[in-house]
Parts: sequence; structure tokens; C-alpha cells
Amino acid sequence: MSSDPHADWRRWHERRTASVSAPYGPLSLSGTHWLADHPEGRIPAVPGRWREDGDHVLLSATAADGVTVDGEPLTGDVRLTADHAPIPRSRVAAGDRRLVVLRREGLWAVRDFDPGAPARRAFRGIEATPYEERWVVPGTYRPYAAERSVRVENADGRERGLGLTGELAFALGDEEHTLQVVAEDDGTLWAVFADATSGKDTYRFRFLRPAAPGPDGGVTVDLNRALLPPCAFAEHFICPFPPPGNTLPVPVPAGERNVLSG
Repeated sequence: MSSDPHADWRRWHERRTASVSAPYGPLSLSGTHWLADHPEGRIPAVPGRWREDGDHVLLSATAADGVTVDGEPLTGDVRLTADHAPIPRSRVAAGDRRLVVLRREGLWAVRDFDPGAPARRAFRGIEATPYEERWVVPGTYRPYAAERSVRVENADGRERGLGLTGELAFALGDEEHTLQVVAEDDGTLWAVFADATSGKDTYRFRFLRPAAPGPDGGVTVDLNRALLPPCAFAEHFICPFPPPGNTLPVPVPAGERNVLSG
């Protein structure tokens, strides 16, 4: 880490831009197909036949489908579980495409990642506000006694549960604010939030990922690193909207604002 936070932010922004525009980054998601919407197992434009089979998905394919599993051509059936590996290493492929099995609240889906997706070809960068020191403030993480779950709308129009482990308190100017957050397995925090710029000068909501709090709950809140959610890059993601209380009443024009395309 250099002593110049402006230079650090520029490198962060460059890495972020490279990550989202990678062959299997979020821009390459060309479809999320829920198997419940395709009871016959035939997903338009996706080779093979995909059916729910208890705690697995049963994929059937012929040589003409051109599907590979673990790098080998599939002729017959294979039972699949939800994918957790990075997209480029997903088990199922069709040419350059990666077909990823997803499970949410007991429902199965297949995601189609295509490096040739129109959104990836049209991508011109991420509009972001350069680093400003005033958007870096101290915060405190206050864990709940037990994890809570709230129902929130998702980007695909469906409502799903969102688990929350505590709240993050910090001040902007003379006002204190709190965001409901999730403590990830590695200790880092994650919040989905909106502010007075959302849907106007910035995307309709954004993510924030502070580092793990210290033993006293202290954490640095750096809004210069506010992130666009995956659904800003491809409409096929099912990002959760901010839970109640996570819309800040003040403008936060810091960090990533919008996707540039053309």
C-alpha cells in the first residue's frame, strides 16, 4: 500500500474495471434461467436438458449438444450441485460459454456466462468520482445478538430473504447514520445501500464492503469504494435491494456511479 490514497484509489479502480470486463466477469452474464419456469427441462438457447432432481440438477445431453463436464464431452446424464468455484472453472461448458448451476431458497437455476455477450462488447468503463478524503470516516460495527432476516425485493422483481448480522454506525458531517450489514465468513462486512443520489446521479443502489472490524468493533468506512452491484452490469443478476433503513438521507456521490457503454 502506498502512502498516496489517491494513487491507491486509481489502482483499485483500474483493477475493478479489469475484473468486471474480464471474459467471465459480470458483463458476460447473458441469462439466469429458473428451472421452475422450464418444466420440460429445455431452456431456450441453452444446450442440454436441465431438470430438478431433489438436491441435484440432472443434466442430460447428446453429442450434438456440444456440452462438456469437467472438460470431457457429455453424452448421457450427470447430476450437478450448485457451483461455488470461480466462473471460468465451472464444471459445465458449451464452447466458450460457462453454464453455472445456482440455488436460491430451494429453487434451481442455470446461469449462462458468454464472453461474447452484448453488454461486454458495449462496455466503455465505470463512471466514478475520484478519491476524496472526506468520504473516509471511522465507523463502529455493532453485531446483533442473533442473525436477522428480512424480506426484500430483488432486481428480478422477486422477494427473497436477506440475512443481516449487525449494524454499521458512522458519521457524515454532523449526522450519524447506520446501515444494516452482513459479516462475511472472512470477517469483512457487506452492505447494500442507497442515498440521495440513487437513481439520479448514481445507480439506484450500491454495495459497500468494509474490512473486518477490529476487536473493539472499529472499522474504516471508505465510501470512495462504493461499488455498483452486479445487476448494474447485466440485468440477469438478482441483486437484493437495500433493506429498510439502508437509504441514507444525504447525497453520497463518491465511488462508482454508473456503467459507461456505447
